[in-house]
Amino acid sequence: QVQLVESGGGLVQPGGSLRLSCAASGSIFSPNRMGWYRQAPGKERELVASITSGLRTNYEDSVKDRFTISRDNAKNTVYLQMNSLKPEDTAVYYCNTYIILTKRNYWGQGTQVTVSS
Repeated sequence: QVQLVESGGGLVQPGGSLRLSCAASGSIFSPNRMGWYRQAPGKERELVASITSGLRTNYEDSVKDRFTISRDNAKNTVYLQMNSLKPEDTAVYYCNTYIILTKRNYWGQGTQVTVSS
């Protein structure tokens, strides 16, 4: 089992920044992929960004050049630095870990990000 604990959400004005963190514990085997998804009201959950244990990254088009995903493998923690936030970034953000060998997905409880003036 893998447990994921997220932190860092909140309310921010347009153009502002937030940093999300997700600490993973439990049976975290490499190779794996950690990432952030988001779900806005009335919309499907979508991938925002992901990073493999080999540090390969992938971003959703609308967040490229504004968001940066990183990870500390020693701490099993993944971060999402979000800059130049827009109202359309408002959503619940979920941390995800995918263990490639077992093909199992694990999810955090979600953290609310609200971008509003």
